Amino acid sequence: MNPNSIATEIFQTDLGWIAIAANHRGIVRTSLPEPTPESALQSIEPTDTKFDPSKVFDQSSDHQLGLLTETKNLLSRYCNGEDVRLADIPIDDTAWTPYTSRARTACREIPRGQTRTYAWLAQKASGNTNSARAAGRAMATNPIPIIIPCHRVIATNGHLNGFGGTIGLPLKQRLLQMEGAI
Repeated sequence: MNPNSIATEIFQTDLGWIAIAANHRGIVRTSLPEPTPESALQSIEPTDTKFDPSKVFDQSSDHQLGLLTETKNLLSRYCNGEDVRLADIPIDDTAWTPYTSRARTACREIPRGQTRTYAWLAQKASGNTNSARAAGRAMATNPIPIIIPCHRVIATNGHLNGFGGTIGLPLKQRLLQMEGAI
């Protein structure tokens, strides 16, 4: 097995197409639901290099393929409105800064059906609510949305701020409504 191999999967859910990528440590990237499989795959591609999913599958371990299958099943059920536990899906955070890792770990602890503010997230990540912008940046650059539920983080005034993917804020609102948070 090549320890640097990335295995990918693209699948359709009730909310759109999702692409996921895993290495031998865990999930490294997921897309938000997208309107096409091409846009889902494009959103998980590394910016510095292109990869061909057919080639990386040949290099994938059974562990990676099993993780992709399990993650696909859980994300499909989530997008169907089921209450599934995504916080136990292994992720690879080795490329993240310590602050980013702490912020994203705290985000994973936000229960379904609830929201937290960027100030709350900053407090959890650094012990200081003044780093709310850094917490926002950690969410804006989140490479594993839904599994790291950045859609559950909102502004102090209760507004839904920025959200990625092709669909943007309407998707954030839909996810929160589906979870019963708004």
